[in-house]
Amino acid sequence: MSIETAISSAVMSAIKQLYGQDVPEKMVQLQKTRSEFEGNLTLVVFPFLKMSKKKPEDTAQEIGDFLVANEPSVAGFNVVKGFLNLNIAPSAWIGLLNTIHADEHFGEKQADDNSPLVMIEYSSPNTNKPLHLGHVRNNLLGWSLAQIMAANGYKVVKTNIVNDRGIHICKSMLAWQKWGNGETPESSGKKGDHLIGDYYVAFDKHYREEVRALTEQLMAEGIDAETAEKRAKEEAPLIREAHDMLVRWEQGDKEVRDLWQMMNSWVYAGFDETYRALGVAFDKIYYESETYLEGKAKVEEGLERGLFFRKEDGSVWADLTSDGLDQKLLLRSDGTSVYMTQDIGTADMRFRDYPIDKMIYVVGNEQNYHFQVLSILLDRLGFKWGKELVHFSYGMVELPNGKMKSREGTVVDADDLIATMIADARQMSEDKVNKLEGISEEEKDQIARIVGMGALKYFILKVDARKNMLFNPEESIDFNGNTGPFIQYTHARIRSILRKAEAEGISLPAVLEANMPVNQKEVDLIQKLNEYGAAVEQAGKDYSPSGIANYCYELTKQFNQFYHDFSILNADTEEEKKVRLVLAANVAKVIRQGMRLLGIEVPERM
Repeated sequence: MSIETAISSAVMSAIKQLYGQDVPEKMVQLQKTRSEFEGNLTLVVFPFLKMSKKKPEDTAQEIGDFLVANEPSVAGFNVVKGFLNLNIAPSAWIGLLNTIHADEHFGEKQADDNSPLVMIEYSSPNTNKPLHLGHVRNNLLGWSLAQIMAANGYKVVKTNIVNDRGIHICKSMLAWQKWGNGETPESSGKKGDHLIGDYYVAFDKHYREEVRALTEQLMAEGIDAETAEKRAKEEAPLIREAHDMLVRWEQGDKEVRDLWQMMNSWVYAGFDETYRALGVAFDKIYYESETYLEGKAKVEEGLERGLFFRKEDGSVWADLTSDGLDQKLLLRSDGTSVYMTQDIGTADMRFRDYPIDKMIYVVGNEQNYHFQVLSILLDRLGFKWGKELVHFSYGMVELPNGKMKSREGTVVDADDLIATMIADARQMSEDKVNKLEGISEEEKDQIARIVGMGALKYFILKVDARKNMLFNPEESIDFNGNTGPFIQYTHARIRSILRKAEAEGISLPAVLEANMPVNQKEVDLIQKLNEYGAAVEQAGKDYSPSGIANYCYELTKQFNQFYHDFSILNADTEEEKKVRLVLAANVAKVIRQGMRLLGIEVPERM
């Protein structure tokens, strides 16, 4: 039983005995005592004044007297108006540290057969370009959210929906047909996703040239500039060919389908390599080429049930005006589907595949309206989680020189970014003279990978996901301040202390004796460790990896201050040494657990 639980139970008993009233546990408000007051935990007394019919100070005094007499963990108290500040007995802190020490998964819940199932969709790449910095944020958020939900006792299914069809895919295919000369990943030495991305950029370059020339031609015929450009964009030969290719694809044309399968296979091999480097994976991958027909069938079903309507041109729409929105296109007049149709089809397949209790979509905030509409449509179609779907809406990643544009090739490529971060971490390690002496080049490479990726992941995940963020690689890899390497280095330092203790024949006690001494800094650190479970729970409620990142940083900062003030291996007494070793070992354990929830590894040495 935790200290807070024991005290809450004792307070409820106090109210019953002193004032003859039964109170629910949620009425007992315990919080950490503010630093300017003496005490460890503070009870807010105001909710009990109607029962006591006494002044706040007198009520607090009576409850305090009861707790000292009846609850062993309370050693003393002081009253400040309606606040009862409690001093916790040293033996209670040792007991709490023993509890933390004994629990390998302290602060985290384990799923069982009766746990609700949450499905989390993230990544959602297009097969016409490699992953870029925006995808990196998406993947890291999705993976971390999956770990956080699992730590809150959910069964978790991680899914990806690959956008492997549509006009954008046809653009890359058409460009390769026209200008590829049979180029392959093997012949070019390029990753497949990079190769295809180059042709997407090539299409846009040639298309813009066609639009410019056609616009000038139409203007020469006396058409105004705005109308001329609009017509040119629709009538340019390249875009017409791309649309024709999309129709042929939907009709199952063998030549188009064979080309599509070949080029997509190149992209998937490239994606898999990037996912491995990022340390993310999926339990189930869905493909829009398979789900869009399911979506068309669900739309047709909705049409028959009177949920949707067909216009004169044959297009199918949903009328959302009763929900305060507009009309939404679901099928074009030529029968081709839109993203909304595909998302409906994917939802239908997932619902058949898994008993989903909660569905979370990790998608950027530019799609807020899309998911507002999807929620309404899924609810109308009868999906039990449709109305309650969660759009984990995150902000864009911006660069010091502005936004990224895939068509123009001005993106920060994920593979280049990963390689740069690892190289920078390796260089920083080399600069720290003698830090990595006596270890193999292979281990140095491994440490560089762990530190470089930790820097990248932490820099992205420490920011509130809802906010746009400015990415600056130089700031992320600092070994000081609120960075991944700072936290990783603290973990490595603690592991070094524990190895040194073992080399000196000092073993880590399985259980500390109740009468062992603890000072205030040690009590503060035990309290901070004890907050990990609450941080995990809150991060799950808020869908907030940044909450875990901030907790890890605060714990690390607090340990470093403690380590600055007190020696561990050179403590004055053997008892102090044992307490501090157990304390340090559990700080390392909780750092390791918290960073794992962010998808970040922590090295044994740095």
